[in-house]
Amino acid sequence: MASVKDLRDRIRSLKNTQQITKAMKQVAAAKIRRAEEAQRRARPYADALAELLHDLLRAVHAVDHPFMRPGKSGAPSGLLLMTSDKGLAGAFNSNLIRAAELYVREKPDVTFYTVGVKARNAVRRMGARAAAGWPLAAASKIDAAREVARRLSDDFTGGRISEIVMISPQLVSMMSQRPQTRKLAPIVKEDLAALAGGKVPDDKPKGAVEFAPSPEFVLSRLLPKYLEFTIFSAMLETDAAFFAAQLIAMSNATDNAKKLIDELTIEMNNARQAAITKELLEIVAGAEALGA
Repeated sequence: MASVKDLRDRIRSLKNTQQITKAMKQVAAAKIRRAEEAQRRARPYADALAELLHDLLRAVHAVDHPFMRPGKSGAPSGLLLMTSDKGLAGAFNSNLIRAAELYVREKPDVTFYTVGVKARNAVRRMGARAAAGWPLAAASKIDAAREVARRLSDDFTGGRISEIVMISPQLVSMMSQRPQTRKLAPIVKEDLAALAGGKVPDDKPKGAVEFAPSPEFVLSRLLPKYLEFTIFSAMLETDAAFFAAQLIAMSNATDNAKKLIDELTIEMNNARQAAITKELLEIVAGAEALGA
């Protein structure tokens, strides 16, 4: 049995850990509210962009844009893996990395692009080919999304990759965050559902719309914006999903620390009582020996 001093030291250490996990839980709760608010502010733009792109695709007969054509045959797939920069969020990052590993098993010829420190480190451990990497915690996420989209667009149009696929977390609920795999280029009409909240705009006419100088020209300018904003939206959702996972993980850690403290406190009290009983028995035995 451990000594009373050892048990007291373990209880003190657990109490310090509990204070840290409780503080991290409160920080995650505050940050997830801000992340969800950022997502809500971006949603109207996403819906309008998806609807406009859908209208344009209906208005044009043929689109001569690299994003609408198949990629270069024989070129590797471009996989954008998006994780958080930090851990302490349960299996959040591990699930995303596992989804990337499963994708690589199906398509071994892959060029990685990473957003998030954990993604960058995972690609290095895999020994895979990494073209570029960016941290998730950028000062301006929209500027970071533009840079990521620009690099992916250049490599796709330049024939260095045959397609653009993104693996990022989907915030299903506070208790559930799961990886999702989406093809970003080449673009088909059904891909707009991801940007429009899972719903493709219907084909009912909404009135006459005039595009100047032409629908093809407007579409060629909006397609890069579609890629840029899809990445930006995924970065916002990754933030929200990470803080939700961290909130649950830190809540569980705080509860587990409390259970361990209670168990060790009972064990310490038993050990202290046993030590007191032993001392009393020694005193009684000594007194009887002197009396004899």
